[in-house]
Amino acid sequence: MIKKFDKKDEESGSGSNPFQHLEKSAVLQEARIFNETPINPRRCLHILTKIIYLLNQGEHFGTTEATEAFFAMTRLFQSNDQTLRRMCYLTIKEMANISEDVIIVTSSLTKDMTGKEDVYRGPAIRALCRITDTTMLQAIERYMKQAIVDKVPSVSSSALVSSLLFTSFMHMVKMSYDVVKRWVNEAQEAASSDNIMVQYHALGLLYHLRKNDRLAVTKMLNKFTKSGLKSPFAYCMLIRIASKLLDETEGGHDSPLFDFIESCLRNKNEMVVYEAASAIVHMPNCTARELAPAVSVLQLFCSSPKAALRYAAVRTLNKVAMKHPSAVTACNLDLENLITDSNRSIATLAITTLLKTGSESSVDRLMKQISSFVSEISDEFKVVVVQAISALCQKYPRKHSVMMNFLSNMLRDDVSHIKGGFEYKRAIVDCIISIIEENPESKETGLAHLCEFIEDCEHTVLATKILHLMGKEGPRTPQPSKYIRFIFNRVVLESEAVRAAAVSALAKFGAQNDDLLPSVLVLLQRCMMDSDDEVRDRATFYMNVLQQKQKALNAAYIFNGLSVSIPGLEKSLHQYTLEPSEKPFDMKTVPLATAPITEQKTVATSKLPEKLAPSRQDIYQEQLAAIPEFQGLGPLFKSSEPVQLTEAETEYVVRCIKHTFAGHMVFQFDCTNTLNDQLLQKVVVQMEPSEAYEVVHCVPAPSLPYSQPGSCYTLIRLPDDDPTAVSCTFSCTMKYLVRDCDPNTGEPDDDGYDDEYVLEDLEVTVADHIQKVLKPNFGAAWEEVGDEFEKEETFALASVRTLDEAVGNIINFLGMQPCERSDKVPENKNSHVLFLAGVFRGGHDVLVRARLALADGVTMQVTVRSGDENVVDVILASVG
Repeated sequence: MIKKFDKKDEESGSGSNPFQHLEKSAVLQEARIFNETPINPRRCLHILTKIIYLLNQGEHFGTTEATEAFFAMTRLFQSNDQTLRRMCYLTIKEMANISEDVIIVTSSLTKDMTGKEDVYRGPAIRALCRITDTTMLQAIERYMKQAIVDKVPSVSSSALVSSLLFTSFMHMVKMSYDVVKRWVNEAQEAASSDNIMVQYHALGLLYHLRKNDRLAVTKMLNKFTKSGLKSPFAYCMLIRIASKLLDETEGGHDSPLFDFIESCLRNKNEMVVYEAASAIVHMPNCTARELAPAVSVLQLFCSSPKAALRYAAVRTLNKVAMKHPSAVTACNLDLENLITDSNRSIATLAITTLLKTGSESSVDRLMKQISSFVSEISDEFKVVVVQAISALCQKYPRKHSVMMNFLSNMLRDDVSHIKGGFEYKRAIVDCIISIIEENPESKETGLAHLCEFIEDCEHTVLATKILHLMGKEGPRTPQPSKYIRFIFNRVVLESEAVRAAAVSALAKFGAQNDDLLPSVLVLLQRCMMDSDDEVRDRATFYMNVLQQKQKALNAAYIFNGLSVSIPGLEKSLHQYTLEPSEKPFDMKTVPLATAPITEQKTVATSKLPEKLAPSRQDIYQEQLAAIPEFQGLGPLFKSSEPVQLTEAETEYVVRCIKHTFAGHMVFQFDCTNTLNDQLLQKVVVQMEPSEAYEVVHCVPAPSLPYSQPGSCYTLIRLPDDDPTAVSCTFSCTMKYLVRDCDPNTGEPDDDGYDDEYVLEDLEVTVADHIQKVLKPNFGAAWEEVGDEFEKEETFALASVRTLDEAVGNIINFLGMQPCERSDKVPENKNSHVLFLAGVFRGGHDVLVRARLALADGVTMQVTVRSGDENVVDVILASVG
């Protein structure tokens, strides 16, 4: 009777792994048996297995240890035991990169490779190619060519896969590419083999040899698409190559390559049909009409008796429904039949697809059906369900109550069983938060569900996120007092990070509700005795601010807070301490916060990140500060997104990044020379402004070799006499010294000549002078700035027909941050109010309230507030 081990046995290690407690030294000691005569195949096989196990477990073998073991192992070639010989091949491949002089077995492997025993030949080829260096490649070339066209499929495949290893991982291609390329004729002959794997491997080798030559790949595709293939694996590879080439060449759906992929939908093999359908639905810019043939095939797969095909079909349809729900509507009946599928993964995907494609009337029925088995599916598919519900909320906002109840039940069941993972819980919380933000009517219900959840939430990240939301939305509800208990419970029961977040949330209730202020002050006084210094400091700070009872202070220090870059603040403070001054530290010298250069994933931990990721602006600040000509410009205020000044296919590719300072602008021109027979030197961009801007200095790029990008800079002084002159157009010309060079060696000529290249005009707009700043509480920020320099004007927006279009145009033109989700225009509305916040260069806050009305066109009443009158004039002048 065979003993069956379950997962717990495997985890506990109760006898399921005979090699679990192996020691390297003991195994190497045992390896001495390789030198004994006669050879004992069974014992030697067991020791080789131990060595391979240790290598795969990451055990470190020293070079001397590995070499000694390897030399002892070479004696095993004297044995004729087939299993032992094949284990020797495997060990050679594993030890090839550790042992020295492994090449001594070349003659033995070559003998096996060319011998009569087919069972040895394939593995011997793979082992030989693993240890062959560039000096030996030509010696085995004749054998490799013969092996590629060998009549034994396993030998031919081994030779092709080994050749593919060279081309894929650049094992020897750099030195011996010409040698490998001479095997093309043999590979083409193998591609006509009747064996499906040989044909597949031959096609893979041919593609890797030609993949850097688009014309050669196109010819190869034309040849094989016309002649046809017997291998379904090869067909799948052809489809992928064709898809990649279509994407690279931006070929339309009238291309012969697309016709080939579409013809594969009628192939006899299901794998090829699915590959073709998947390729079509993943193509960019596909219309519903072009997707129709692929969707029809996937619809047929939905009724397949094979679970794998049903799963593949419904998963792919689920992805299609995200972008083209109307294209999947025809499959709704088949998808509904899959709701009762015995495979819960298929049933889940079917329902989530229906949620994306179904009508508003079907939502209740679908939610009820999925409730019956949602507890039986894995977290991965629960997240898919939650994402579908989130998308459905945006589509049918009136159904928010049904969806909110369903989500809260999922969250409640999960908490009661403590079985869901962090990603699953975060998906539910994010979905509830998005519903609250999209539907004001659901605010109280959603907050109530989240309050209940944080009572048993073990994830610090989620608890702090919910507390932040409660501090933001709770004070604006009809009964804000009912949330105080839930928040203060966190101060009593939770970890330091959660307690600190709870203190901040309490302060927001006190700042916005005069009735609750006395109670909040009492609670904050208790928090001042907390064991954690962060909690005590926050409580003390907020208490002192609230006691002043000033709206401006509340707005600046409780609602909206600082909007500066934390790394920038740290550097500025450090610099201030190095150079003592009687002048107080000025926050306006600190760069503003911008988006990080890479999106940081949320981590389920109670600890804060040790170091914040540098923002794009922080990196540019350091790069510009290292250039002597720019050291006196002060802190960098804003860096724009790159602007292309040439076409992508021209001989020189130039893009510009505009860096704005308090009184200057630096234009960074990133240039790339795409001509391999030219070397450019002393590259500058000459700029001629149309307004009162003054060109101060140009910093050239010393050299631009072929395909190596370089940067040159131009410094512009902004006009002081006319503060409203923020817009300007520059004509740009790139000037440089050209030295012709040899395309192969890159060696330039001694003499050169001056030349120039006209670039596209570059425009500076008001958005280049304004940095986006988010004000979570726009009303408080509006009161904080005050109405001393408030101005208002009315404009008619020409050629704008919808409120959505008007909102988008205003945001893009001014370059300011929309607040309180005012960039979302409700449906069927004839009026809307847009709130925008930003900081004008020099550190001046600016707020815009735009009232939009739709009649024959769009009329806009703009009210601007700032602490500086010139800034208000700049905004109104630019809009006008």
